[in-house]
Amino acid sequence: MDQEKIGKFIAKCRKQQKMTQSELGERLGVTEKSISNWENGRNMPDLSLFKPLCDELDITINDLMSGEKINEENYQERFEENIVNTIDYSTKRLNKYSTVISLILIIFGLFISLSAIMIFPSESSWGSIYSVFGIIIFMIGISRITHAIIWYKRLLLLLVVFLGAMGILLFTDYVNVKMNDEAPMFRLKTTTTGDVIYYDTLFYDAYRCNFDEDDEYWVTTKNKNVTINELINYCK
Repeated sequence: MDQEKIGKFIAKCRKQQKMTQSELGERLGVTEKSISNWENGRNMPDLSLFKPLCDELDITINDLMSGEKINEENYQERFEENIVNTIDYSTKRLNKYSTVISLILIIFGLFISLSAIMIFPSESSWGSIYSVFGIIIFMIGISRITHAIIWYKRLLLLLVVFLGAMGILLFTDYVNVKMNDEAPMFRLKTTTTGDVIYYDTLFYDAYRCNFDEDDEYWVTTKNKNVTINELINYCK
């Protein structure tokens, strides 16, 4: 589909009908700028406007898609060719919009995950909930943008991306615990006994010793089952 050729043809037919861009736009319910974009070949009218446009310009849809008047001898051949071109054009536009939506989901998902980490205090469970929710939105975007890949390769890719994204969140959370002495956001359970708060996570344990005291300090160890009676041993 030659957009530039079609645009020039629209301009030519409009002038033959003694209409300005503004007048044609008013009749079709679009702006003068839209008409200008069509005639300059920057974009094409929506498919829903093809027939109204052709009616105003006194041409056929076949003429419009060809960018010229078609004689009877070549009409059927050009008609079939234009149908294929129209389907191809529509498919490309749909794919373009689908890609834009996918990118928006990817960016929005990452924004939610990062915002959750920065906004919610580490003691709140909402931070981890919103972070995972953001990752899910991110994965939906990745899934949409990779729809053309064979299903098992696509599934493997999504699994790798998901594990990678979760790995980054968990590592960031661990660094925050070590560097800033804050509670892990992604924890399985929290236990308090005496002046010790115990945070059990998937890969490590964190102990907040002498919490809310002047001599408060943190201890992190490898993940293992710890009884309440053993908690105090890690804060000596």
